[in-house]
Amino acid sequence: MAIPDYQTLMLPVLKLADEGEQRVADVVDLIADRVGLTGEERQKLLPSGRQRVLHNRIHWAKFYLTKAGFLTSPGRGLFAITQAGRELLAENLARIDVSILMRQPGFREFYRNEGVEDSSNAADAAATGAASPGTITPEEQIETAYQTLEATLRGDLLDRIAKNSPTFFEQLIVDLLVAMGYGGSHKNAAAQLGRSGDGGVDGVINEDRLGLDRVYIQAKRYAATNAVGRPDVQAFVGSLVGLGATKGVFVTTSTFSGQAHDFVKHLSQRVVLLDGESLAGLMIEHGIGVRTSRTVEFRRLDEDFFEEA
Repeated sequence: MAIPDYQTLMLPVLKLADEGEQRVADVVDLIADRVGLTGEERQKLLPSGRQRVLHNRIHWAKFYLTKAGFLTSPGRGLFAITQAGRELLAENLARIDVSILMRQPGFREFYRNEGVEDSSNAADAAATGAASPGTITPEEQIETAYQTLEATLRGDLLDRIAKNSPTFFEQLIVDLLVAMGYGGSHKNAAAQLGRSGDGGVDGVINEDRLGLDRVYIQAKRYAATNAVGRPDVQAFVGSLVGLGATKGVFVTTSTFSGQAHDFVKHLSQRVVLLDGESLAGLMIEHGIGVRTSRTVEFRRLDEDFFEEA
């Protein structure tokens, strides 16, 4: 089954709290067992890769239940049920969600001040097929928006690369490799990366600043619909063999065919296939062709600060 949204998890979290004081980290597996999640679903991470989805949703379920007065925090990292929480469980509801929490005046005030979507926004989300903000945690909303913006930026980068000259593309690869730590400097990289005339090899760059090893480069600026096939990759590998090289990177603005990926899996040489999506992602990561338009910091409660000796 799919990982339950944070509202669906409110009832299981409250029931566990009714059994005694709990920690979020300790109830994750208990809840996963009760709802029948697979091992893969239990380990699924948020897009940032910094936290498991299930852990994040349980945290927010606990947070909202606490804001509604159904849970309390008796100690660092702990949560326990309140008398109001016991009374809510006594109603034997099939589901506890935000609509139930809205009965509490304090929660209504908090929820409205938090700026959560109104019913019209929820309807718009349903009409477009998007996940309603009411079914994902605030953190997931932020990460989803970030992923959408970055996907758009990757597309924009590849579009602009396609409109520039092959020389520009070669210089872009120089900039990226230097930013990633190859070549030592722009001067050294530019001298070593460029048309070498060695068959399927476009250039060569030092893997480290001392030049102890070299990486050979092939770069093809193709349209997104024109995948690089096995013959092109095979020609590149043949050139590596002729040069006695052991490492190569094949860069394209499009994609590689399945046969091309299969071909490089069992080579004695180490050959990396870098497609357009990966290229754009590395450009964003290393600040090539992009600039920061806004920085937003999100702060968390510092539990250590409130610990008394």
